[in-house]
Amino acid sequence: MLGNGLLQGLVVTARNFIRSYFDPERLTTVQYPEERVTLPENSRSFPFLVYDGTPDNLRCVACKICEQECPPQCIYIEVERDPKTGKPVRRPRVFDIDYSVCMQCQICAEVCPFDAIKMDQVYELAGTDRFGGMLHDKAALLKSNEYYHQIRPTEADEVDARLSQSKKKVSPPIAKPAAVPPAQPVPPKTDV
Repeated sequence: MLGNGLLQGLVVTARNFIRSYFDPERLTTVQYPEERVTLPENSRSFPFLVYDGTPDNLRCVACKICEQECPPQCIYIEVERDPKTGKPVRRPRVFDIDYSVCMQCQICAEVCPFDAIKMDQVYELAGTDRFGGMLHDKAALLKSNEYYHQIRPTEADEVDARLSQSKKKVSPPIAKPAAVPPAQPVPPKTDV
């Protein structure tokens, strides 16, 4: 019969509709924004920068690996320089991410060797114009390590354990070679 599959599909739909009416656990919709579904720990949205303690204690050292690996090239970093010497300091002066270009691929978070950039769970972004509200600077991207522990507790504990382990690693002191006494001059040989 030609419509047999169609009828079976309608029966399944009607059965699920009736069961969801009597069993609230089967409901899949919520009254948003009054009710919000808790997101799974591994969900991701846009990247943010992690700092420990105060915003001055940023994990990012401006190595620019995330900027180089970003497929849509939406990350822009400038290294801060010491005003007296002009030498680079290991922190970003400018760290911008253009969310209008970001495709949320998480490559920046995966390649960061310092665990400074992570993916957020915030998916409600709105702007008044097309591009201006989507360019986030360093101040807008900064979020504390405590926030990171709230959204991803398992991963954050692993990262903190790894970072504390690497800080504890101290290279053993290099043993200085024993002082060698100066060589005694060899008397010249005389042929007799």
